[in-house]
Amino acid sequence: MLTELRGYLGQSLFERVAGPDGAANRARIHDTPGPRWFGPDRPIRRVHGDASMFIGGISALLLQSLHPLAMAAVAAHSGYRGDPWGRLQRTSTFLAVTTYGTAEDAQRAVDQVRAIHQRIRGRTAEGLTYHAADPHLLGWVHAAETDSFLRAHQRYGAHPLDAAGCDAYIADTARVAEALGVIDPPRDRRALSRRLSAYRPELRATAEAAAAARFLLLQPPIPLVARPFYAGLAANGVAVLPYWARSLLRLPRLPVVEDVAVRPAGRALTHVIRWAMSP
Repeated sequence: MLTELRGYLGQSLFERVAGPDGAANRARIHDTPGPRWFGPDRPIRRVHGDASMFIGGISALLLQSLHPLAMAAVAAHSGYRGDPWGRLQRTSTFLAVTTYGTAEDAQRAVDQVRAIHQRIRGRTAEGLTYHAADPHLLGWVHAAETDSFLRAHQRYGAHPLDAAGCDAYIADTARVAEALGVIDPPRDRRALSRRLSAYRPELRATAEAAAAARFLLLQPPIPLVARPFYAGLAANGVAVLPYWARSLLRLPRLPVVEDVAVRPAGRALTHVIRWAMSP
């Protein structure tokens, strides 16, 4: 009975995250011979393969939404409301290919994303122009994502990284960021902190950012039976945000509740996900 439950949960989660082609993509990514961008001992493999990514991903989306130009591009072109699972599946496949796939497949995935970015241009409601291929915007998306994934891993990962490992993870992600068009991405924790600070004067919670937060936290496209499970992940996604990001998004901090209920729930949920999805 327990084995059947584990198999059902694992398969359900995998299909949601990886999509209908997940099994075929997984076989291609892991079984195709050839050199990789990252060897088996690299921290990026540990972080991106851990259940803490479920929390880190939610946190990253909330943090990224705070840049008005980046959020305007997402709101107008990503289809996150009309096809949220498709967007998740495309993102997870990109992360898997660049982290674990052959160098050839990783470069092909990057080239496809860069081609899409080149086509995405527009203007905000305030009349500001944006271009998804702008290295400055790409730099924000990368810094927010890297910080969020690392924060979640250090709090909920099965094997948190030591100080050198954290710096090495950031250096690993810089390899992918440069391929995507980011200029001089941060390569250690100090540089990442400085980069996030440099962006802070540009950040604010626009109407699009508030709508994205409501969608992620209050109106997710999740079956009712799974809502409590998702709510626990979302609460922890909020909990790992930097304090200033929570303030901009007007997401209250309740230290006692977070320490007594939210964090233990996050550890329990990531443990269940890890258990269900392990071979």
